[in-house]
Amino acid sequence: MTPRSAILAEARSWIGTPYRHQASVKGTGCDCLGLVRGVWRALYGEEPQPVPPYTPDWAEAQGAETLLDAATAHLVAADAPAPGDVLLFRMAQGAPMKHAAIFAERDRVIHAYWGRAVVESRYAPWWRTRCGAVFSFPGAAPWPS
Repeated sequence: MTPRSAILAEARSWIGTPYRHQASVKGTGCDCLGLVRGVWRALYGEEPQPVPPYTPDWAEAQGAETLLDAATAHLVAADAPAPGDVLLFRMAQGAPMKHAAIFAERDRVIHAYWGRAVVESRYAPWWRTRCGAVFSFPGAAPWPS
C-alpha cells in the first residue's frame, strides 16, 4: 500500500515549480497533468502510458473526455476526496474535464496554477462546484496512513 502521507509529501515537494505547459520536471516546470504524472513516477516508477502532445485548448478543441478517460484507466474512482486523491475539474458547465489537482487536508488542494507555479491553495467554492471526478492512486492506503 502507498501511504497517503507519501503522496502528499511528494505533491508538496513540487510546490514552487513554475507552470510550463506539457512539462513534468520538478523544480523546472509542469502543468496540472505534469504534477500528477510526476507524483506517479516518484511513487510507482514509469508512467503507465505516454502522453501525446496537447495544446492549451485541447479540451475545447476535441470536446472529448481525454483526461477523464486516462484517469479512469489508471487510477481508482472514489466517492469523496481523501488526502492524496486526484480531483478533476470542468472549467465550464458541460465542458470536458481539463484541470487536475491533488486534494490535501481539509480545504486545500495542490495544483499547477496556469501562469504561476505549483501551489497549495484553498479548495474554495469556485473549485468545489467545478469538481467532476475523484480518483485515488492505486493502492493508496486508507487515511490516515
